Amino acid sequence: MRKGTWATIGVIVVIAAAVIIYAVTRNSSSTASNSYGTTTQTNKPKTQTSTSIVQTKTATNVGQYLADSNGNALYTYGADKTGVSNCTGSCLYSWPIYDASNAPASLPANVTVITRSDGGKQYAYKGMPLYTFTSDSSGQVTGDGVSNFHVAKP
Repeated sequence: MRKGTWATIGVIVVIAAAVIIYAVTRNSSSTASNSYGTTTQTNKPKTQTSTSIVQTKTATNVGQYLADSNGNALYTYGADKTGVSNCTGSCLYSWPIYDASNAPASLPANVTVITRSDGGKQYAYKGMPLYTFTSDSSGQVTGDGVSNFHVAKP
């Protein structure tokens, strides 16, 4: 092979390694498997106050929507029923629950904590379980209408 070809292959290998490292570190800092084999968020604040659990934000593509304490959009799942989460197994890789394991004693109006079938605690709004979307970042709402999930509205 020519010298330029080796250089190109080297650059591709370095870029591929960087992408893999980024993906692994991003997933390990934002999710973890619990004893039930499901994925939950681990990058939440250690203490929450009732006023920081749910906030109202506005985006041009969806209008007003609910967000978690970090500003991430919250979603509901069309297959859920009041007080019952049906997003389990591989569903949770893209749609982590809004984890309520450290919920304060006092919650805002319309916000409750449900117990999932796997024993986990999850925030719900007007009875509907809440999720985040792994493809969003703070201030983004890209999951509305994806896989039967819809942005939670106040």
